[in-house]
Amino acid sequence: MTHQESIQLNTTGHGDMHDITADVATIVQRSGIQTGIVHVFNIGSTAVVGMIEYEAGLEKDLPASLDRLIPPSREYGHEMAWHDGNGHSHLQATMMGPSLTAPVSGAKLVRGTWQQVFHLECDVKPRKREIMVTVQGE
Repeated sequence: MTHQESIQLNTTGHGDMHDITADVATIVQRSGIQTGIVHVFNIGSTAVVGMIEYEAGLEKDLPASLDRLIPPSREYGHEMAWHDGNGHSHLQATMMGPSLTAPVSGAKLVRGTWQQVFHLECDVKPRKREIMVTVQGE
């Protein structure tokens, strides 16, 4: 059996991070699937979905670390072609990835005590994001 819903999210721009654990867990529960997997996917090329201990320090540390690894710059090929200020956004999102897959057991999202599902905006502008959640199993 497969169940699919989406989460709508408005972001404020680069570095805006949201805890979407409760939304994903609710969709898993609504699916009625007892055992299987849940796949969470950001639609778009400049944002990230992952798992982290969602707390204020890491909420600042993750975007700051990405900016140190792949800093904003006008020297990226994407910048030279499009001049839109988000070449680093595409690279950061590609490095982190647009999705995650987690187990479902007993009709619940399986995660550790300190694991929360997050969405991170890498783009330089506010965005309306759609995050597709697909639950598969029995």
